[in-house]
Amino acid sequence: MTVRRSRITLADGRDLFYFDDTEPWLSGRTRPGTDTRDLTPASGGSRMRRDPLTSEWVPMASHRMHRTHLPPRELCPLCPTAPGATGSAATEIPAADYDVVVFENRFPSLSTRDEQPDSLVDGDELWPERAAAGRCEVVCFTSAHDASFAGLSPARARTVVEAWADRTAELSRLPHVRSVFCFENRGREIGVTLAHPHGQVYAYPYVPARTAQHTTQAAAHHERTGRDLLGDVLAAEVGSGRRVVARGLHWTAFVPAAARWPVEVHVVPHRHVLDLAELDEAEREELAHLYPDLLRRLDGFFTGPDGEAITLPYIAGWFAAPVGPERDGERAALPRLHLQVFSVLRDAGKLKFLAGSESGQGAWVSDTTPERIADRVRQLPSAFPGAVVQG
Repeated sequence: MTVRRSRITLADGRDLFYFDDTEPWLSGRTRPGTDTRDLTPASGGSRMRRDPLTSEWVPMASHRMHRTHLPPRELCPLCPTAPGATGSAATEIPAADYDVVVFENRFPSLSTRDEQPDSLVDGDELWPERAAAGRCEVVCFTSAHDASFAGLSPARARTVVEAWADRTAELSRLPHVRSVFCFENRGREIGVTLAHPHGQVYAYPYVPARTAQHTTQAAAHHERTGRDLLGDVLAAEVGSGRRVVARGLHWTAFVPAAARWPVEVHVVPHRHVLDLAELDEAEREELAHLYPDLLRRLDGFFTGPDGEAITLPYIAGWFAAPVGPERDGERAALPRLHLQVFSVLRDAGKLKFLAGSESGQGAWVSDTTPERIADRVRQLPSAFPGAVVQG
């Protein structure tokens, strides 16, 4: 697939990238891009401190307290800028329309713009403090405010995949970055503050706890067996078939045998790749069909009292291998790329609250079983040609 990437600089110095798959932008005949707003230069401000009890780094981004929060549609900063609008009437995207756009977050949790030296909180070595020298980017899936990833055409979903792969590759090369995470939050129940269909990319200057766990487990499994862990999980799930909900030539979607959430599906490539940038053409193309189809099915998982499907709030995150020194070892000992889609909704109008056990101890208690989740997903209609309709 041909996608044209072009870059402009916003008024405050942040990067913005257009990923175009339609004319006249695809051929490069035109691409507007002058940000007319009067903005102060972008700055950092994010610091991070290490928790001595867990060794986890915790970013402190107090400037995000006043970020844009649930604006009315006419003030959405992710919509295209209306023709003729200038200054404060312009949005984050200085164009009258676009296909897919990625830009640096105006209120980042992580930023390379903080140049303060490393320090110690209260001068005590227990609490080292550093600049949170990473990067946060926003990915706008479409210019249509009321759309969703589930509603994207395969061609547009493929453009988003291309954007994810591009940003993963570029951000992984930044000197301080250790992990890149592409994700989407959808729904107010998740905490979304902008309704426009979008996701984010975080480039962390450390390996987050969950990715670190995946890495440790993958290395231990390889040490015992000589094989990659998620490859063996995939083979076992396919061998059982009990929880598989979709399967193509290059990807399989299944409810994991130890699912934590009331709705949870993992999407795993059949080939051992480390991140989105390593996907080949065939893998990207099939993903652009399978993934939106899966999201459309999940939107029918719960129904309200009137029998109508409830739009599912969800988090969808791409787990990839860390970057930097960890990639110098045996590839099969590194975690395989995979997508996790899950929801906090446990029934129509009911949320799964993370109370004492989950939040306090990280000790999960599931409200259902993975087999029930899989049975429900398989009941839902699918347009994916390789979809599994029964176990």
